Amino acid sequence: MLTQLVASRNQRSNVAPSSSSQQGDSTSSRVNRFLQLDPPVFTGANPEEDPQDFIDEMHKTLRVMRATRTKGVELAAYRLKGVAYSWFELWEDSREEGSPPVRWSEVADAFIDHFLPAETRAARATEFENLRQGSRSVWEYHMEFARLSKYAIHMLPTMEARVRRFIQGLNPLTINEASTAALNSDMN
Repeated sequence: MLTQLVASRNQRSNVAPSSSSQQGDSTSSRVNRFLQLDPPVFTGANPEEDPQDFIDEMHKTLRVMRATRTKGVELAAYRLKGVAYSWFELWEDSREEGSPPVRWSEVADAFIDHFLPAETRAARATEFENLRQGSRSVWEYHMEFARLSKYAIHMLPTMEARVRRFIQGLNPLTINEASTAALNSDMN
């Protein structure tokens, strides 16, 4: 009897898992891999949270994972908490019945429209347009330029336009010092 029990148990453990079990393992491993990348969390309640940063970081994480457009939505939604997740559920429920599966780009656009109002985006674009080095170091100016440039993509269609705009904001003294250093050091 004991021999039959052991044989029966061995037989069950050698049987291939069902497709639903394999899919569960696949989903579980995808979620674990996603969490290992330490994607950001967004609550929608903290004024220090930047919705654009959340979308940018989430996009980067989903791209590294090669998440499909629809699977990316599920993963990103997992990192929404509190008010932000409530918004997502309401947004998802408001979609017409029978609509095709939600794509990441749709969620990202709706998310930005909701959590980063047009007035705020316009104000940050204006802040970028008026950005000057002032008393900042070149590095500090660069960091502010990078932070605000994502709100003024329309002004920076090419790398050449980006460089031109960066130089426009530099202090004339910085430009002169760089030019002099380039001439004296055979730098390009």
